Order: sequence, then structure tokens, then C-alpha cells
Amino acid sequence: QVHLVESGGGSVQAGGSLRLSCEPTGYTYKKYCAAWFRHVPGKGREGVAVIDSGGRTRYADSVNGRFTISRDNAKSTLYLEMNSLKPEDTAMYYCATDTNDCYSGSWSLRLEDFYYWGQGTQVTVSS
Repeated sequence: QVHLVESGGGSVQAGGSLRLSCEPTGYTYKKYCAAWFRHVPGKGREGVAVIDSGGRTRYADSVNGRFTISRDNAKSTLYLEMNSLKPEDTAMYYCATDTNDCYSGSWSLRLEDFYYWGQGTQVTVSS
């Protein structure tokens, strides 16, 4: 069952930008902890960024300073603005939420701390 839908992926040259969006299909997550993860075959799914209901954020070291996670609670939409993209950013990107707001474990971007997942949107960065 799909609860979140990602969009905005595509192909871009290194140094370019993309903005990903994530929308719920059967629930509202404006007060829920939300995050972006990415997956590369053979590398596993990695946390990218997390945001709580109040807008507090944390980023993986690999994207810190280049990516920005945000949310529009009125639209129940989650965003990931990706700038200065690198080939190593190539991955399937997934949004995810918990069933409540972020807690201590959420900030570590652990897979097990998130309940609802989208089906992903592909981002390909060429050099």
C-alpha cells in the first residue's frame, strides 16, 4: 500500500539542482516526523534529511550545506531542495514519516524509526 508519493526526480548534470516533493495519499502528516532517504543498489538505504513538525532539521554529512528539507503543513507536502548535485547523489529517493513527531532516535535517520514510505523517485546525476 502506497501512503506517500514522491515526484520531481530526473536526470541532471553535476552541479545542477532538483526539487523533490512528497505528498500523502491517505493521511495527513503535518505533525509527524518526516524524512528523506536514498537507496543505491549494493549500498543500502541511507538517511538524507529529517524534519519535525516545527521545522527543526538535521542532515547527513554527505548532503549538509547542499540539500534543504522543508515542509508546507497547509499543503501536507514535504520537499527536498537539492543543490550542487554530485554523481554520488544518484539514487532512488524515498520520503518517509513516523506516526508521531520526531523523538531522540529520529534524528539519527534510522530506517526503523519511520513507518510510512513512498515508492521512490529516481535522481540521476551525470558528470
